[in-house]
Amino acid sequence: MRVVFMGTPDFSVPVLDALHAAGHDIACVYCQPPRPAGRGKKDRPTPVHQRALALGLPVRHPERLKSPEDQAAFADLNADVAIVVAYGLILPQPVLDAPKHGCLNIHASLLPRWRGAAPIHRAIMAGDPETGVCIMQMEAGLDTGPVLLREATPIGATETTGELHDRLSRMGAQLITQALDQIDDLVPEPQPEEGVTYAAKIDKAEAAVDWTRPAEEISRHVRGLAPFPGAWTTYGGDRIKLLGAEPAEGQGAPGTLLDDRFTVACGTGALRITRAQRAGKGAQDAATFLNGCPLPRGTQLGG
Repeated sequence: MRVVFMGTPDFSVPVLDALHAAGHDIACVYCQPPRPAGRGKKDRPTPVHQRALALGLPVRHPERLKSPEDQAAFADLNADVAIVVAYGLILPQPVLDAPKHGCLNIHASLLPRWRGAAPIHRAIMAGDPETGVCIMQMEAGLDTGPVLLREATPIGATETTGELHDRLSRMGAQLITQALDQIDDLVPEPQPEEGVTYAAKIDKAEAAVDWTRPAEEISRHVRGLAPFPGAWTTYGGDRIKLLGAEPAEGQGAPGTLLDDRFTVACGTGALRITRAQRAGKGAQDAATFLNGCPLPRGTQLGG
C-alpha cells in the first residue's frame, strides 16, 4: 500500500521499520521538527527523522498542519492510508479525510481505557493487570475512533514503563502490518461509552514519593515513572531518582531505611529499591548505588 507515516519518538521507530520491511510504499514520513538538545543545545532530529533518513525516505516536519498549503501537500501524496503513532500534532479533518482508508492510529492501551498522552505510565501507576495495543480509525475526538484490531498483554509484577513501552512498540509494529494486510475485511468496532479513562500527561510535580502511602502503591509509582521523568525522594537535601522497586518485608516509620539493602518503610509494608540515580550520575543497580552513596539502617528519606 502507499503509506504516509506520522510519528516522532523512539516508540514509533519499530513501526516504521516494520512497514518498510513489509514492502509498503512509504510516500513520506512526517515527524516533529528538530529541537535543541544536549549540552550545546543544537537542533537534533527526532528518532523517527533519523531513522527515515537512514532508510532513504523523504521527511517533512511542519510546525502544524492547519494551513491550506500543508493540507494540500499532504493530500497530493495520494496515500492509501496514513499510519499515526505518537506523532504529537492534532490532525485536522482535511488530513484525516485525505487518504483512501483514512488515518490509522496505533494506541498503547486497551481503548476506551487510557485515552490520551500517557497510557503506559498510567496503566502501571493504576495497577492495571493488563494493557495492550489498539489499531484505531482516527476521528476528530481524542482517541475516540472505532477500533479495527486489538491485542492484550499482562503487565509484569516488576515491569517499568520503559520495559513495557518497548514491548508495546513491538506489538504495535506487528499489529499494524496485520491490519494493512486485512484492511478490506476489518470491521470497525465503536468504543463503548462505559469504561472511558484519560491518561493525562505526566506532570513532574507528581513524581515526588510520598512514603506514607502503601508499599504496593509506591512500587507502582516508581515503576510507572521509570525511566522518565523518574520518581524521586531526598536525602541530605539532594534528590535521589528511584527507577526500580519491589515490595519487601518490614515495617517502620515511613521513609526509614530498614537495612543496608535499600529497604524503605512505607505507610504500610516496605519497599526495596532495586535501581536508583543521583544527580549528575548514571542509573545504577541498588548494590552499586549504595557503594557510592551509603544509606545505613535508620536513615530517613524524604525529610
